[in-house]
Amino acid sequence: MREMEVTPNWVFTAADRVAMTAALVEAGVAAASGDVPVGAVVCAPDGRLVARAHNRREADGDPTAHAEILALRAAARALGSWRLDGCTLFVTLEPCAMCAAAAVGARLACVVFAASDPKTGFAGSLGNLLDDPRLNHRVAVRTGLMAEEAAAMLARFFAKLRDRG
Repeated sequence: MREMEVTPNWVFTAADRVAMTAALVEAGVAAASGDVPVGAVVCAPDGRLVARAHNRREADGDPTAHAEILALRAAARALGSWRLDGCTLFVTLEPCAMCAAAAVGARLACVVFAASDPKTGFAGSLGNLLDDPRLNHRVAVRTGLMAEEAAAMLARFFAKLRDRG
């Protein structure tokens, strides 16, 4: 397994920042409703934002209600196909194994995530399902866009949980 690249060799665009800002807004909605603050948006190949979602595991009582899964479902509805060829998923936290597998299954072109997740991340931290040569599709990964903002939101959320104790 390759280690996650420490120094990215890509440049994030203004459009990338707009998309990740929208994902951060979704993460804030999740936090306000008591869910872990993770937000996701899907952009079509032309750059149009076609779907947005936030974690709803607590709200829905559904272990699969991760922001990425919900955003992919909404994008498939919006675009009329489960095949999201050429689309990019922007997410505030590194996808877990379930969400990384869903990104591969959806045939995404790219996943851009903000903060790494050393405990459950499967887009470079614990493994990388997005770039596994054994799978039928590979998804490009770009990391670190607005990572400080996403990590701070997560830290505030978990600090409040600990304070409630």
